Amino acid sequence: MRSPKYDVVIVGAGIAGIAAGHALINAGAGRVALIERDAPLSLTSDKSTECYRNFWPGPDSAMAALMNRSIDMLQQLCDQSANRFQLHQRGYLFATARSQEIEELQQQALDNERYGGGPLRYHGPTAHRTTYRASPTQGYDATLDGADLITDKKLIEHHFPYLTGDTIGVLHARRCGVLSAQQLGMYLLEEARGNGLDLITADFSALHQSGGRVSSVEIRTADGVVELETDAVVLSSGPHLKSTAALAGTLLPVVVEKHVKISLADKLGVLPREAPLIVWNDPTNLTWSAEDLEVLTDSAETRFLTETFPAGVHGRPVGAGDQVFLYWTYDCEVTDAPVFPIESDPYYPEILLRGMARMVPGLAAYLDPMPRPYIDGGYYTKVADNRPLIGALDVPGTYVCSAFSGYGIMASCAGGELLADHLLGRDLPSYADAFNPGRLIDTAYLKKMAGLSVSGQI
Repeated sequence: MRSPKYDVVIVGAGIAGIAAGHALINAGAGRVALIERDAPLSLTSDKSTECYRNFWPGPDSAMAALMNRSIDMLQQLCDQSANRFQLHQRGYLFATARSQEIEELQQQALDNERYGGGPLRYHGPTAHRTTYRASPTQGYDATLDGADLITDKKLIEHHFPYLTGDTIGVLHARRCGVLSAQQLGMYLLEEARGNGLDLITADFSALHQSGGRVSSVEIRTADGVVELETDAVVLSSGPHLKSTAALAGTLLPVVVEKHVKISLADKLGVLPREAPLIVWNDPTNLTWSAEDLEVLTDSAETRFLTETFPAGVHGRPVGAGDQVFLYWTYDCEVTDAPVFPIESDPYYPEILLRGMARMVPGLAAYLDPMPRPYIDGGYYTKVADNRPLIGALDVPGTYVCSAFSGYGIMASCAGGELLADHLLGRDLPSYADAFNPGRLIDTAYLKKMAGLSVSGQI
């Protein structure tokens, strides 16, 4: 069965596909269809950290520029929707108990300043304390960017009293915050559908060509196989990108990386609701009783629990209730294809809570007994440089707007806009080449990225 022609067909209704559809409809791209087998935003987009930031490493300014543009757009949508998706600019707070780590944080902030992320401000023991501005607890402050490096312990204790007493420095990145991923995605989808986008429940099964370019796509619906005529197909299929790209005639060097988070109730109010996303930047040894330590050490299965874990345990309060999200990417399982349902390490919740208790000692109150957490997870879809793929693919008329790793919620607005620029032949922004799929076969680019030790991933 053949349907009326579409100007663009988008495969995948996660946040990337929805944002691309929103951008194309707003740009006057014509008739646009969004193909999704399951409910929109239900595969990976609703499993995110639900945060945003313009604090990014190099080796150039491309990621910071993309994020700054996306945050501009998020703030515009926030105003337009009366903050329907609960954007709050509380920042990212990186904390340490090691003097050498303060130097690392300072260098990262100086690099971020150089790449367009805003100025670094210092607050040492002799600094005048009124120079530090607290983050807004609600909404955003468009004048607040850059980062504040605080080594004045009294200032740290005043603004972040929940941190462990041996914290000697924090870096507060300011043009960063939280939002509701589900509400953002649904707002964009409703806007796009109200302006003509068609959401079709179906599986993408084949791409057809005529004269060397896209002529139609084949989809499988509950009523059977349907062929949609189109001149342009956009792949935004998240963890299924590799397989859908193969159906579209392109091999992409994409992997998927499993990530799991937990949510638990903070009945004691240990972490204030207005707290930023907090990150412990030091390697961590979990605290155990002497009896537990002996038992864990004796078993090959549990011995790893007594060893040093890498830096990066992080968490934040969620919403107006008492829930907190906890995350730690200490063991990222990478595969070529996703496997559902996602299984998690049975020790993961306790590892997370004990790791967070190193940074926020008050959380140790929940260890005995530990409340039953809610566990969910998704996949980061990524290529070697941990940057998105946005632009044209091998078969004329095929495009990609995907591989957003762990930052799809924060980057998709600008990513969708950039996709529309490519597809409609508009002028491209300065950062476009950094995300073009063609970079993956550019030897000069690959050489530049080979020495990059920091991916920007938390």
